[in-house]
Amino acid sequence: MRIKVCGMTQVEQLKQLDAMGVEFCGFIFYPKSPRYIFKHVPATEIKKIKGNINKVGVFVNAYPEDILKTVDDCGLYLVQLHGDETPKECEKIADYITVVKAFRLAEGDNILWKIKDYIDVVDMFLFDTEGAGYGGTGKKFNWDLLKGLNIQKPFFLSGGIQPDDAAKLLEFSKEPVAKDLFAVDINSKFETSPGVKDMNKIKQFVNEIKQAQ
Repeated sequence: MRIKVCGMTQVEQLKQLDAMGVEFCGFIFYPKSPRYIFKHVPATEIKKIKGNINKVGVFVNAYPEDILKTVDDCGLYLVQLHGDETPKECEKIADYITVVKAFRLAEGDNILWKIKDYIDVVDMFLFDTEGAGYGGTGKKFNWDLLKGLNIQKPFFLSGGIQPDDAAKLLEFSKEPVAKDLFAVDINSKFETSPGVKDMNKIKQFVNEIKQAQ
């Protein structure tokens, strides 16, 4: 099971994640976020970051042209769209780089209906928890909503995942829907403050996930 640590603001911590074997790190390019990367690290420094870890840019309702410029300026590997981007906007970006479209889920949602217009235009999905704004809520949604579905796209599982959730994630990975589970996405429950990660919690979580596979 691949792991993405989102909301990174510290280059030194990112290097530690790379050494742990974490596959993806997320930089938030949404100015209203407390984890807005450009408050902490300039594009030139982000571009210099090397290693096996893949850099993901998280955007909310940004212009496609601005996103593509940031991709080049920062050397991003993936783009995650977390706003109200239309299929056409997603497609424009996906012509240039791999795109992950995020969907915020609530009880009663018809998930297949929500994603249907995006199936043919993006590369992956991310499922998060419904909230008032565009950022993460730090709350977990009901994973049972996904059970029995055929997503037909690789997807990230996000939304309030905690350090003690490793066993539950490994159990979920046995569900038929998890044939498309690409990675789990962790963030606020592994922090000491916004954008500053608790590396011990992450290391323990990574070890539990990786050793069980």
